[in-house]
Amino acid sequence: MNYQPFIGKTAIVTGSANGIGFAIAKHLLHEGANVIVNDIDPEAAEAATEKINKSCEYCDAKAYAYAGDAGDPAFIKEMVGYAASIKDSKLDMIVANAGLTEFGDFFEFSPESFQKVVDLNLRGSFFLAQTAAKVMKEQGGGGNIVLIGSNVGARAYKNLAAYGMSKAGISMLAKQLVLPLGPLDISINCVAPGATLTERTQQEEPDYAGIWAQLNPNGRVGKPEDIAHTVGFMLSPQSRHITGQTLLVDGGWTAYGPSPFTAERLRNELPNGAEAPKVSVLKK
Repeated sequence: MNYQPFIGKTAIVTGSANGIGFAIAKHLLHEGANVIVNDIDPEAAEAATEKINKSCEYCDAKAYAYAGDAGDPAFIKEMVGYAASIKDSKLDMIVANAGLTEFGDFFEFSPESFQKVVDLNLRGSFFLAQTAAKVMKEQGGGGNIVLIGSNVGARAYKNLAAYGMSKAGISMLAKQLVLPLGPLDISINCVAPGATLTERTQQEEPDYAGIWAQLNPNGRVGKPEDIAHTVGFMLSPQSRHITGQTLLVDGGWTAYGPSPFTAERLRNELPNGAEAPKVSVLKK
């Protein structure tokens, strides 16, 4: 059995029925934590919870499905209350992973699309942190909160103005909350993934891994487990003096920054006979 630093602790991971959130929830269970698996789709949440529990049959801890809208403050309050009620376990870890990506031309982006992005990405992260921190304050003994940002919150990316703005706001939220949370021994940080191969991204672009292996300086696309292990560290006792930070997990992309759209522009501008970059363009 592996070392399990999170025995006797409960974690909430929003948006964890698949992709990065699923990998985080599974990792935390294997590290000893009880995990609340949240998704807006009840069937998806139940199916993910069953898979996570089956993956760790030796574990004393357990995953629990709790379906609902992670952008709704009323639902967040119910979910946090449920997590805090798990017997012989302390609500100690929060991962605000649920998020919405809305591609759209800036000049055509609708108020409705903007509001959907803001409600889940910003409002959900803010009120999950607030509600959970109140419980942690009442419990005593501190806690750990990780907000999930994005490399698009650090660098511009075509047709993602609202999304990028929301993720930059999440990074700033982690900075702001060190002031009220630090004296309570509650750490708060932002983990910002880069291009990560998930069910969704592969469906959107079949050669997603190949494209980003060329664009990332380390020569590969990110995997959900890369993010899960980083989040696990940021929640662990080993990182308790780290707070208010944003950690980019992107294979070096933000240090260099070409995108599939850069390749398209270069291809259009190259003189006749010149060799174009061997990168396909993401279709959005």
